Amino acid sequence: MWPFKRKTETRSATDTGYTSAIMAARAAYITGSTGRAELTAAAQSSVSLWEGGLGLADVTGTDLLTRRSLALSARSLALRGEALFLIADNKLIPAIDWDLSTRMGEPYAYRLTVPEINGGSYQTVLSGEVLHFRIGSDAVTPWAGTSPLRRSSLSADLLAEVETALFEVYRDSPMGSQIVPVPEGSAEDMEELRGSFRGNRGASLVIEGVAQATAAGMNPNIGKSPDQLSSDLSKTLADKMLTEGKNAIYTAYGILPAMQSTAAVGTLVREAQRHLAQYTLQPIAEIMAEECAEKLGTAVTLDVMRPLQAFDVSGRARAMSVIIGAMADAKEAGVDPAQAMSLVDWSKEHE
Repeated sequence: MWPFKRKTETRSATDTGYTSAIMAARAAYITGSTGRAELTAAAQSSVSLWEGGLGLADVTGTDLLTRRSLALSARSLALRGEALFLIADNKLIPAIDWDLSTRMGEPYAYRLTVPEINGGSYQTVLSGEVLHFRIGSDAVTPWAGTSPLRRSSLSADLLAEVETALFEVYRDSPMGSQIVPVPEGSAEDMEELRGSFRGNRGASLVIEGVAQATAAGMNPNIGKSPDQLSSDLSKTLADKMLTEGKNAIYTAYGILPAMQSTAAVGTLVREAQRHLAQYTLQPIAEIMAEECAEKLGTAVTLDVMRPLQAFDVSGRARAMSVIIGAMADAKEAGVDPAQAMSLVDWSKEHE
């Protein structure tokens, strides 16, 4: 006999528990957390800008962060939201997949897969043996990152659907095909004529005799001009939705949409470049530098501003001229230049 009166066990229906979070995270990884949006040119061009910007970063304090590892980090961060490297043999080895154990919300052990040509090998390491870069973390899962496409999945899915719809229209619809009226002939001649046009994409797809148009209740004079079978996309606002979807993806990646305009000029491109470097790539570089400093035990800095020249060169030159003149005037007046700089909250950190 069953010792309990209730033979059905009721589980908690909450969706905020640890098990629910892990199942959702694994499901998102298996099915693809970003969907088809990462296949679009807008997403890949954004990822390329991240790769180029972080790949050019000036690195001081370590030799492990090579250009190649920086570019791999940028692509993984852009598409997955996190990147993990195993520190081994004085180099960084990227990990394909991993799971981890946490303590007080911080990772302390990893079970990861190292890429090999025959499928990969598995290793279990402590957190100090890996570099784990992540962006877009939240309070529920601070050990995991989220990509810009995942954080803006609605806009990403919209762009994917629009491009997919346009692709299917241009692939399947009879673009450039017409219904051409011809004088009525014998049944054999009409069948032969129809067969010669059948399946010719972009050519006359269907031919129709004048007698057939009359039998259908139409005036034969109306049917004497070809009728277009091409899809009318002007009423679907496909061009507008496509542009808006691309702009949303660019914005999610920290890229000013105006930078992709055909009418963009040099000044606009430079400002967009500064915006991308200052508000997106440099903060990511600082997060990566902190992780490296913690795991490698030495001060590490990453700078993307200088290699990208993402600053106003002429403005800096004018500012330097003014500063030099001000310091010379202060010295001539017997004022300590360092004290004068501190009065306006200017220090080496602000240079």
